Amino acid sequence: MTIKRIQAGPRMSQAVVYKDMVYLAGQVGNVGESPADQTKTILANIDALLAEAGTSKSNVLKAEIWLSDMKYFAEMNSVWDAWIDPANPPARACGESKLATPDFDVEIMITAAKPE
Repeated sequence: MTIKRIQAGPRMSQAVVYKDMVYLAGQVGNVGESPADQTKTILANIDALLAEAGTSKSNVLKAEIWLSDMKYFAEMNSVWDAWIDPANPPARACGESKLATPDFDVEIMITAAKPE
C-alpha cells in the first residue's frame, strides 16, 4: 500500500494520493482578493495539485464548496462555470460557513480519480 502525500506539512498535506484516488485539502485564495479572484486562485491551485498528482479537472468526482456568505454564490459560479470541464461535471455541494479567518470568502475541496 503506497500513499503519496503532496506538499506535506506538520499539520496537513495539500493532496493525498491513494491507489486511483486523489484527495485535496480545502483550498483558499489570497487575503484581500474578491470572491471571484479567490475562486480563480483556488482553481489554479487545484489545477496544479491535480497535475502533480497525475490527474486533471476532467477527473474530478466531487467538489465541496464553502462560501462565507451565499451572496457570493453567483460570483463564485461565474468563475467555476468557466473552469469546469462541461463534459465531465463533478457531483457538487455548496453551502455557507464560517471559514478559517474572515479574510476568506471561498474554500473548495476536491476529490478526483487518477487514470490508470
